[in-house]
Amino acid sequence: MLSSDPRQQPAAAPVASYAFQQLDAPPPGSAEEIADVLSAVRAEADRIRDEARAAGEAEGRAAGIAAAQQAAPTGGADLDVKELFTSTCGWCHSEGGRAAGKGPQLMNSARSDDFMHNRIKNGKEGAMPAFGQTFNDAQIDAIIKYIRALKPDEG
Repeated sequence: MLSSDPRQQPAAAPVASYAFQQLDAPPPGSAEEIADVLSAVRAEADRIRDEARAAGEAEGRAAGIAAAQQAAPTGGADLDVKELFTSTCGWCHSEGGRAAGKGPQLMNSARSDDFMHNRIKNGKEGAMPAFGQTFNDAQIDAIIKYIRALKPDEG
């Protein structure tokens, strides 16, 4: 058992004591019991970290959509597709679409223009947001033209 005298506790004891208070459980007596509790605490910390990471990624995608909506010109104004791609699509399509990331590599894609147009416009549940409310068909076609022109980075 851990001593109640803080001068006799190992360095990790205050952290362990706090953890047990949070768990509303008495401190374990053996090293195996401590290892089991720390393993459970580590698993919970990993779960919380993964949830936070997923929330951050969702926030990033939302920010990308908002940026796309702000960048989308009205009427006949020209669309800066490279800037748009970097700020919006780059969250998932790494290296400007030249490499796979959370989304597939787009450079040299075997997918048809019609497939790409539909995917950009309508998205894919759980994988890609729909941009049909953000871009008109001509703007989506400009994005596809940009994707088709991608070449490996020379740097």
